[in-house]
Amino acid sequence: MENVTGNSSRVFEGHYSDLGDWKRGDVDYFVVPQRWEDYTEEEHAIWRDLYHRQMEILPGRAISLFMDNLKELGINDSQIPDFDEVNKVLMKKTGWKIVGVPGPIPVEPFFELLANRMFPVGTFIRTRDQFDYIQEPDVFHDLFGHVPILADPVFADYIEAYGRGGLKAADHNAVYMIGRLYWYTVEFGLIQEPEGLRIYGAGILSSPTESVFSLDSDSPNRVKFDVKRLLRSRFFIDDFQDTYHVIENFEELFEATKPDFLPYYEEVRELPTIQPTELIDSDIVLHKGTGEYAKKAAENRAARKKQKQEAAEKADK
Repeated sequence: MENVTGNSSRVFEGHYSDLGDWKRGDVDYFVVPQRWEDYTEEEHAIWRDLYHRQMEILPGRAISLFMDNLKELGINDSQIPDFDEVNKVLMKKTGWKIVGVPGPIPVEPFFELLANRMFPVGTFIRTRDQFDYIQEPDVFHDLFGHVPILADPVFADYIEAYGRGGLKAADHNAVYMIGRLYWYTVEFGLIQEPEGLRIYGAGILSSPTESVFSLDSDSPNRVKFDVKRLLRSRFFIDDFQDTYHVIENFEELFEATKPDFLPYYEEVRELPTIQPTELIDSDIVLHKGTGEYAKKAAENRAARKKQKQEAAEKADK
């Protein structure tokens, strides 16, 4: 790993899929110190600007406990939070702690951290050039988006159970299925509160545009949460969701994922994959989307694919 000043410049050559010599049980293999003192004033300024932008949008949109837990955990607009300070509160509330990682890590070590009530948070923060979109989750996405919900005891138990289930899925070639569950709940889930539909997924909570799109747009479908349905549901990683899945409360989420998933995996393997825009007969549809945005997004993906193919053909000549 490069030893540099400024956490946005960190490099980790093994991220995404390289396990190196990691073995199960080596929980700290991918964990790195936050090195809070190395953040530059510009990096703290980026945090403040990202924070302010979201706080203009999220009141009345985010799940009610999100706002309360931000304050209680000391996650505010002053600076990038110190992980140790956040952990002093988070450990008391739910027994979880956040740990630094230098970037995305392979799925099995990720599952193992969750199974041990350790949530990996990227230590780097995006640059100004990446302000509106960054593919790799940074400290803002991970800490601002995920950690306040982890202060809820039921959701905290769900994430631990998900980690244990993920390790089991890895043993049965089902990581892609359980990954869909995480995507549509932890990252892009909606919840029905008495005051109305609200956001609890971190991918939405940390996105100014999807925070509005997910609740206000007529384009996406919104359907009642069903765990087997999610295991079959494909998604795109580079655009808004075409379908959002809505829970009533975290207890519903936790109870639905308690059973042994092995029979589910066998059943799902025999069924067709559900496309992102698709509704199926068993769906409890809360809102049938117009699909207007999805059509434009599909056209854009097709155009990008065509450009990539043409560039490759040109390079081969």
